[in-house]
Amino acid sequence: MTDQPVTYSADSRLASIWSAAAASWLPPITLILAIVVAWEAAVRIFSISSFIIPAPTEVAKSLVAQWDTLMQATLVTAGEILFGFVVSVVVGIAIALIIVRFDWLGRALYPLVVLFQNVPKVALAPIFILWFGYGLAPKIGLILVIAFFPVTLSMLAGMKSVDHSLLLLMNSVGASRTQILFRILVPHSLPSLMAGTKIAATLSVIGAIVGEFAGASDGLGYIIQFASTQLDTALVFAALLLVSVLGVAFYYAAEILERIVVPWRPKFNDA
Repeated sequence: MTDQPVTYSADSRLASIWSAAAASWLPPITLILAIVVAWEAAVRIFSISSFIIPAPTEVAKSLVAQWDTLMQATLVTAGEILFGFVVSVVVGIAIALIIVRFDWLGRALYPLVVLFQNVPKVALAPIFILWFGYGLAPKIGLILVIAFFPVTLSMLAGMKSVDHSLLLLMNSVGASRTQILFRILVPHSLPSLMAGTKIAATLSVIGAIVGEFAGASDGLGYIIQFASTQLDTALVFAALLLVSVLGVAFYYAAEILERIVVPWRPKFNDA
């Protein structure tokens, strides 16, 4: 008796994809819906003023009423986040490479990087406004100083974790430090680096909003600040909702990039 090969139809593959998607997204969606229902019930049962905590239905009404304004602000903030994130990743990688490639410069630069990371970033926002004005530059600068550090630190951790015997082998065959850096250390650091970019993606959202708080005429941060002065708490929550959506979108975009760059790395939600 011969074994027959198992074949899968297009319908069965599609069903499998939908089943996997449902298993991944159903728990968080269920939890979010439960929180929204509990929030709505608590506001109505305890008669909480909308100036303090608006009900989800009030937030939804504000979102619909101010849709055009909020979408314009979202596009502005998303552009700042994207630009700042890319700059942060490039600068973070460059600093990590310099620290590893040049020993003397690395020993001098690394403590300064750590020291600079401890500077309160909110305090830098008005300084950047003073230096660069109210345009895009201060927001990018603030995102950079907030988001580059996890990229640098993650890449350094990845390069430092290379097996020492592999480095000895490369030295024994006459490989230069630059060859070792780009053929061994950088490829080995990619999983750690991509984890750092996911952290940087979320920090970039924070940097953009803080920059808009300090000085802006558009963007979700400006909407939040303006709505607060008008005691329009529902609009504040609507803008915060869109900020959260942007954060999730950029995080999962970084995770998709991670799956492309390092497909062999196990993922958090893999079985």
